[in-house]
Amino acid sequence: MNVIVREIRPQARADLEGFAAVRHAALPFYLITADSLAHDLAHFSPAARYRPLVAEDDGEIIGTAQVGLIHDSPDPGQGFVNVYVRPDRTGRGAGSLLVRAAEEHLAAQGATRLLSWVLEGPGNRAFAERHGYRASRSAHFLRLDLANGTLPPLQDPPPGVELRTAADFADDPRTLFALDAETVSDEPSDAGAELTDYEAWLAETWRHPLNDLELSVVAVADGRPAAFTAARTDGARRYGSGMTGTARAHRGRGLAKLVKNHSLHRARAAGYTHAFTGNDTGNGPMLAINRWFGYEVCATEVRHVRELG
Repeated sequence: MNVIVREIRPQARADLEGFAAVRHAALPFYLITADSLAHDLAHFSPAARYRPLVAEDDGEIIGTAQVGLIHDSPDPGQGFVNVYVRPDRTGRGAGSLLVRAAEEHLAAQGATRLLSWVLEGPGNRAFAERHGYRASRSAHFLRLDLANGTLPPLQDPPPGVELRTAADFADDPRTLFALDAETVSDEPSDAGAELTDYEAWLAETWRHPLNDLELSVVAVADGRPAAFTAARTDGARRYGSGMTGTARAHRGRGLAKLVKNHSLHRARAAGYTHAFTGNDTGNGPMLAINRWFGYEVCATEVRHVRELG
């Protein structure tokens, strides 16, 4: 057994596929492909100092770490460390080596507060605590059986509201960016986030290979997007909700349910069999909406925090 940690090689297809395979094994409800990973590597903001790591055991990639600065937070000095090891390759020291390398990188970049998502479970929680991380907020992964489940019937939009797809905004998605920025700023979070760079949003989000413009549905009121659900698909059978949000001025009208229901119906008609999403455990309204659709909690992650220095 000879476990080493190194940076991923963005041009090496084997590295991309190995990284994606580990993440899929550890988080089967999270959409990732070698192509989506390559896109992330190519378009991550330089300000993030992003440094994905892999742990190899005799040449086999058995662990991964997403490491970088939370550059879009209004509070500077925060970094993220998300470590995942293949469930059948734990106990070999890969996780500890990845954490150590990640912390050294982030400390050198000036990070003083590190955030890490840890899958719920006594072993994972104990691992985080041994490395100096304390539990904070939590979030659920949810799963919906599109092939065999029963979706709520489609409903017509209320008067003055029109349904479109994100593809209808392909020529100029700036109004969708504005709506995304408004809803992101209201999401529960330890770090907080601000979307202010339109060009970066185009590169990192709008043109992301998992972003499915035909299945992303937008409710338009008074000529402007009022609510949306962003769909992500792996090109095979898996559909994921990237973000669902409603403008503050239009909340309480059922528009989030409306757009998500139409998106799910479109996804099922397109042949997708499993839908996944995630919600902060404190986001009661969105959890209620997802329960209404038939989503069930399939896993929980707990955000852990470590203060450096």
